[in-house]
Amino acid sequence: MKHVTIITIPKALGSTITIPLEMLSAANDISRARKQHSKLITIDLACVADKTVELSGGLIMQCDKTLQEIAKTDLVFVPGIWGNPRASVRKYSAMLSWLQTQFRQGSTICSIVTGSHFLAAAGLLDGKPATTHWRFFDQFQRHYPRVKLQRKRFITYADNLYCTGSVNAARDIMLHFIEQLYGESIANEISRHFTHELKRSYESLLLGEDQHSTHHDEVIIKVQEWLQENYSAQIHVSEVADSFRMGVRSLNRRFRLATNTAPLQYLQEIRISHAKELLKKSNLSVSEVADKVGYQDASYFAGLFKKLNAVTPNEYRRLVRNKLFVAESRQQSAH
Repeated sequence: MKHVTIITIPKALGSTITIPLEMLSAANDISRARKQHSKLITIDLACVADKTVELSGGLIMQCDKTLQEIAKTDLVFVPGIWGNPRASVRKYSAMLSWLQTQFRQGSTICSIVTGSHFLAAAGLLDGKPATTHWRFFDQFQRHYPRVKLQRKRFITYADNLYCTGSVNAARDIMLHFIEQLYGESIANEISRHFTHELKRSYESLLLGEDQHSTHHDEVIIKVQEWLQENYSAQIHVSEVADSFRMGVRSLNRRFRLATNTAPLQYLQEIRISHAKELLKKSNLSVSEVADKVGYQDASYFAGLFKKLNAVTPNEYRRLVRNKLFVAESRQQSAH
């Protein structure tokens, strides 16, 4: 049975502890309900000293064990701290040798927002890519110059060490871990409960070169989220700019600087991505798919789809459905 340790530190942000705890606990519940007992994991909340820990905002957390009581674990989550993380690193330096030991023993370690300061202070990130909360970029780079700080990434990965730069990225990385621990079916179920969209491929987010969603301009992140939620509506850039109290030129400039693409091109990519899902999983006609994703002109949609994918919508549907049929047939024959 796999063992997961979620470290709890005074003044830690509660969400950086409860997100891993709740998502993994839910995955365990689903495994029990499906009688997939071999997938169950053990989860321990671990403290440095006192087992009753007061988090940021006064939330009290009761821990299961101290770090010293955990000799070996498979996956570790290091929480983010409210306030200056350097002070917590100095105060709880006993964590550092424990993290070093677990890493040497083969543990995967994931820091959430400023939790990366602990990994850096332990020397685990030397020569490796890492990220942290944007407010502490300069401090992080100044104190840990040997770490390859990635200012435009929300998630970094190297040698079983993961860093996340935001709480939303923590949810994303949890889906990645849940798929590894429990499989794709349970990861999809957790995704439906904990996120507003279907699970994406977080391997591509971790390792790919696409920077659309890996930056730290919080206003543009909100614009992206709004576009993702309203992609099927008739959208004009001027109205989006007004909604976020920006001029059109300012929106276009900041959006391109953050994502390397224009707002309309980003919207286009969202719509085509959703169209692919509908073509793959529904029996809607091409014109119905076009309307669902925000294109009233089906011929324009079909032309755009072919331009971006080198096949027509109908050809794409045949290709992906054939792959699904082949995959399902292989699964059935394996049983």
